[in-house]
Amino acid sequence: MSATNNQVLSYAFARDKGLLVLDLGPESVQLGVRTGADPFALIEARRVLGRPLYLEALSSERFEQVLSEQYARSAVSGDAAEAEFDGHENLNSLIEGIAPTADLLDGDDDAPVIRLINGLIYEAVNRKASDVHIEPHQDHMSVRYRIDGVLQEVLTPSSRLAAPLISRIKVMARLDIAETRVPQDGRISLSIGGRSIDVRVSTLPSRYGERVTMRLLDTRHALLELTDLGMDEDTLQRVRSVLAQPNGIMLVTGPTGSGKTTTLYSALSVLNNGERNVMTLEDPIEYGLEGISQTQMHHKVGLTFAATLRAILRHDPDVVMVGEIRDLETAKVAFEFAATGRPVLSTVHTNSAAGAIQRLRDMGIEPYVLAATLRAVVAQRLVRRLCIHCRQPHAPSADELAMFGLSPGSVDEFWRPGGCMACGQTGYVGRLGVYELITIDGRLRQLIREDRSEDEIEASAFADHDTLFKNAARYVTAGETSVEEVLRVCRREESS
Repeated sequence: MSATNNQVLSYAFARDKGLLVLDLGPESVQLGVRTGADPFALIEARRVLGRPLYLEALSSERFEQVLSEQYARSAVSGDAAEAEFDGHENLNSLIEGIAPTADLLDGDDDAPVIRLINGLIYEAVNRKASDVHIEPHQDHMSVRYRIDGVLQEVLTPSSRLAAPLISRIKVMARLDIAETRVPQDGRISLSIGGRSIDVRVSTLPSRYGERVTMRLLDTRHALLELTDLGMDEDTLQRVRSVLAQPNGIMLVTGPTGSGKTTTLYSALSVLNNGERNVMTLEDPIEYGLEGISQTQMHHKVGLTFAATLRAILRHDPDVVMVGEIRDLETAKVAFEFAATGRPVLSTVHTNSAAGAIQRLRDMGIEPYVLAATLRAVVAQRLVRRLCIHCRQPHAPSADELAMFGLSPGSVDEFWRPGGCMACGQTGYVGRLGVYELITIDGRLRQLIREDRSEDEIEASAFADHDTLFKNAARYVTAGETSVEEVLRVCRREESS
């Protein structure tokens, strides 16, 4: 079916009446008919198409599959969005342009809803949002963007928009539109201004209908060099030193959305020199990496981190990246591989670098294995950067100075957010990386082997280096972020 065929019968008519144009010829039309379709709809289809119909019976499952495949082809068009959404319109005007029908997709075409989805994604990309949340409530629908790690509400239209909007997004992501009881995951690919954007779509049943979260993945923002991550010079040189070692495990830890994947990809770019077989296991694959073999996990068929890691060891890898160490089985295989003399990169979900060591011990990794194989742990956060157009100076209090280990009078002013058009009244634009790094030297290796406490390991590791909190102080004293922002993302006790 061609793109033109998609427009002959509207999506809503095809979906509700159970009829699909399979082949639009000059003299006749081949029409797919779903089991149990409305026979009177054939009369309307014959009138619209204006030529003889040849019918082909389709099961409900096959009909849903073909419906998604065909109408997904008229999915979000980044180029169309860029042409239409040029500053003369905003998101509210796109909503106002939609006719107030009972089902907004029951019109002769689906253009209004598609234009709204185009506008939502185009505006999200322009505002550098990482996620779009569409949440139905009792009497309205909430659309929120996650910008610089914080959710901002951009639209609250009527709840009547929720069902057709979410249904159309599911078609574009090739999801089962008839299934609303279980979560689903899909993907939409588009291009805006020459930039490739992947939109990862996830649905979840809620009280007032399905909610949708769309994660926007921009390859241009992910593939950074190590020098672009914002590490201080000491941390950067120590990370380079760790990556230069021929074997062992390097872990990156931090909460969701703290930039762990970007750091891992940057490290891989250093190791991928064309002479190594670099392989990754990811869930999901967020960005395509040139010259690297990437494998997507598929838990439903048993393609787990542990099982796949065992399999790829037979493919002679020189470097392996495991998306996340979640359980003892994965951890054991990763440490066994690293013990054979090759580097492994991975992530663990903990609040601090020393916490990652404790987590692995709690999983069941023996202290002597940890001491022999672990090379480094990077903990990281992202703090929002103050808008240079509206930031406001203020004299730091004694408590604020003490918090960052600064003596009275050593700093004349700190800065706090204001709010202007340039930053959307938030006071912040963009984010900065904050890091702490534990490299396993002889002293730490002995502490780990002796199964000493997390506090003892942390005290030894940061005797001569900065914790996350102290690392963030450089941004505060330079006027690049605020005290409040550092306290939002870093534990205050890390300063002790």
